[in-house]
Amino acid sequence: MSYDGPVHCTIDLSKQGKQVGRLQFPRISNTAGWGFSFVPIATIANGTGPTVLVSGGNHGDEYEGQVAALRLIDEIDPSQVNGRIIVVPVISKEAAWANTRLWPSGVNFNRSFPGRPDGPPNEQLSDYFTRELFPAADVVIDMHSGGRTAWFLPCSHMHVVENPDQRAKMLEGMLAWNSDFHFLYVDVNGNGLLPVEAENQGKIVITTELGGGGRVPAPVHRLAWSGLTNVLRHVGVLEGEVLTRASLGLPDAVIIDGREGDNMVITEETGVWEGILEPGEPVKEGEPVGRLWFPDTPGRSPNVMRAPRDGVVVVTRAIPVAEAGDSVFVLGQPIDRADIR
Repeated sequence: MSYDGPVHCTIDLSKQGKQVGRLQFPRISNTAGWGFSFVPIATIANGTGPTVLVSGGNHGDEYEGQVAALRLIDEIDPSQVNGRIIVVPVISKEAAWANTRLWPSGVNFNRSFPGRPDGPPNEQLSDYFTRELFPAADVVIDMHSGGRTAWFLPCSHMHVVENPDQRAKMLEGMLAWNSDFHFLYVDVNGNGLLPVEAENQGKIVITTELGGGGRVPAPVHRLAWSGLTNVLRHVGVLEGEVLTRASLGLPDAVIIDGREGDNMVITEETGVWEGILEPGEPVKEGEPVGRLWFPDTPGRSPNVMRAPRDGVVVVTRAIPVAEAGDSVFVLGQPIDRADIR
């Protein structure tokens, strides 16, 4: 059944060549009683082959993937493509301009799926992804980072899905990013994630966490671009040699398993965070990872936040101010590739 919802795409997704347009859906604001929100979209298509959906800016303040996706639109010529690449470079555009994780309405787009055509704007847009973009795609690449509030060890990552064939293909796609680290994650803080909806439709889903902290270092930009283009070559939609860490003269990547619930540590009080360890550093159970200080009571000793288990630090808080209930660090444990299969 063809899409019949409120989101309109200004380009023909089935057309060959390179097209740049927008998705538009109804918006009522203080400046327009009848208006539209715009989200950019592009296609680069040539001949037959797989369809790959590439998205950035699922969360507004995660710019690493947005830049890589915009570069993809700018630099890739249809003659380099076998199949079709659909690019939505900045999903949460208003949040991106505001440098916030959430939409101005306060919603988290990555908790909006599967969406509904008669819902609020975020659910209208997620419904379009669910019923139009995901069914058209063989592979879905959704690029994230820690945003302003967290520094995440730059990596590609994945859910460990139940279907063994899908899981194996996702594992190979994750590894094709050629990052030093990879991460296995589970859902926290609710459901409705974009990657999960795509996985439920049987798609090969490759996701990332490319740093964060409010600044994008040049090496992270390079990793976003090299990883994205290598994965596109790996799945067969982009011409060129598929690189491996071995061919690059690099050691095997470290795969870190963060699926155990106590790997994410939160603070029960509001304070100022001081990190003691950096992402990538090993830690033993009981060792300090950071301290929480209390400026309103300067005579009070800090709360030392310790590792709940052996592992590797994967995420640390990027902004010092931490409210009660905020995550302050995340651990994971190295896992052998064979154990994921």
